[in-house]
Amino acid sequence: MALFPVDELEALLILRAKGGQPISYGEVFHWFGLPFQRFQVGQLCAALDAVDDLQRGAGRPELAVLVVRASDGLPGQGWWLSKNHDPWDGRFTGPAAAAFVRRHQQRAFDHWRNHWRDRAPA
Repeated sequence: MALFPVDELEALLILRAKGGQPISYGEVFHWFGLPFQRFQVGQLCAALDAVDDLQRGAGRPELAVLVVRASDGLPGQGWWLSKNHDPWDGRFTGPAAAAFVRRHQQRAFDHWRNHWRDRAPA
């Protein structure tokens, strides 16, 4: 059994996108009832890539960008190197990186906020 089932991870990230909030790596582990262990981050990253593949296939903005380090609010190196987003040739930390991430996060927030509003019962 996968530590991070893609459908459940996708649902969690959609909930966070609808609420306009990123989520830390530690919070994702906690959500799945797991202690945060660095050696398992690779498995989370693989699941995040799968979630983003589903999002792209459906014409929706990526969601992996919502998973960030608690220390600085930025995604880890795996996200930066994934090439699942606009090209970035700068540092993976600092104000410019934070602005780049916020733009990508905002796309997800806007999409899911509007998606939810369009389907909410009257």
